Amino acid sequence: MPVKTDPSVSDALPAETVDAVVIGGGAAGLNGALMLARSRRSVVVIDSGTPRNAPAEGVHGLLGLDGTPPAELYDRGREEVRRYGGLVVFDEMTSAVPAAPSVDGDLRFGIALAGGRTLTARRVLVATGLRDLLPDVPGLAEHWGHGVVHCPYCHGWEVRDEPIGILAVGPASIHHALLFRQLTEDLVYFTLGTDLDADTRARLAARDVRVVDTPVDEVVTAADGKISGVRLADGQVVARNVLAVATTMLARTEGLDGLELPMEDLPTGMGRRFASGMAGVTDVPGVWVAGNATDLTAHVGASAAAGALAGAHINAHLAVADTDAALAAAEGAILT
Repeated sequence: MPVKTDPSVSDALPAETVDAVVIGGGAAGLNGALMLARSRRSVVVIDSGTPRNAPAEGVHGLLGLDGTPPAELYDRGREEVRRYGGLVVFDEMTSAVPAAPSVDGDLRFGIALAGGRTLTARRVLVATGLRDLLPDVPGLAEHWGHGVVHCPYCHGWEVRDEPIGILAVGPASIHHALLFRQLTEDLVYFTLGTDLDADTRARLAARDVRVVDTPVDEVVTAADGKISGVRLADGQVVARNVLAVATTMLARTEGLDGLELPMEDLPTGMGRRFASGMAGVTDVPGVWVAGNATDLTAHVGASAAAGALAGAHINAHLAVADTDAALAAAEGAILT
């Protein structure tokens, strides 16, 4: 019976070249690693330990695991990857660059970690996730992931029927308001200087959404540490228990400049992502991306599915490379 390892303990980094390195230990990265490990590929996950959903109490909308705390979900994932021989290394990646090909012409990548260690891999899966930029409103950031939410599908049920305020950041916030209106009858839209035309104001009014154009000075915190309202520039406090923000979402790119992966900007300032095609393939041979690093609006389940697809795709490419190398070796032996 295999010995159960502590999922929070880092594995030793292998000295030999591995089939794949996965940069990021969230849902996309772990599921990609799982598919590779189950295909008997040597795979190492580099996990910085800073998942986007760390402040959340539970993961929602994930069939069979709804409500699971994020830390517990990732512990399970690491245990499953290790069950099939995959490794998980807790460290920050400082650089990833193409390296000299092997003697048979197959690709190689050099990975450097903050702790000074290095790793060589044949293929790379980037699953670094994203970071959220919040509006510059005093008192807002401290409530992120609790009283301040961004996704009606991830957190909406938990804040249903509460007095909710939308802090507008641009056109995306209008649709955001319609989604949160499904969850509460008490919704206030704070424009924060963004433009609303007459038609949009009429549509919000038809859904009983109050629009406030007065500038917002700060988020007010009650004695219990929770949000109690929003203070306006005129001194008025609009009581709210929850604030919803359509954040600007930026793919995490730290340490990845050396791969020269193409980037794309989303419309209306929604964010910036790694460009990718089917199964997360990129324009850089040997590199795939999956999860929120390329699909900024993907939920945990969608990110996990994307990671699994990318992992299977990587294994398929490796199988072709292995066969090419075996054929070249066999032909070389005949010639000699």
